Amino acid sequence: MNFRKPRRDEPEINLIPFIDVLLVVLIFLMLSTTYSRYTALDVTLPTASTKPVDQKPQEIVVAVAADGRYAINNRAVEGRSVEVLAAELRASAQGLQQPLLIVSADATAAHQSVVNVLDAARRVGLSRLTFAAQSGGQH
Repeated sequence: MNFRKPRRDEPEINLIPFIDVLLVVLIFLMLSTTYSRYTALDVTLPTASTKPVDQKPQEIVVAVAADGRYAINNRAVEGRSVEVLAAELRASAQGLQQPLLIVSADATAAHQSVVNVLDAARRVGLSRLTFAAQSGGQH
């Protein structure tokens, strides 16, 4: 027989896991914080009083059809060799200063046809070129 009253232990809050979690959160915040740097000098930029130039660059458009035919500036090219294409590009670039070559190839055109255009442009010395593409969503 045990007539002693059971002694109630006071509930105790264990702070060690709480401190561990706070340290992890602190480390996460320290690593993910970005610090912005402010420039030390206050610079006033100059202003221009002229209008922007509205000149469109001189362009040569080379169209490549799906079957490998070429057209330069909407004019069909007779033949499919690199030499013929280079001669036509040279004639189209006559009198133009640093023209922009735009290659507009069909999506199903052979890679070799496009490479022939690039090779002809290199032979003529046309170094500025870009490719035309349609906006997405059309199939």
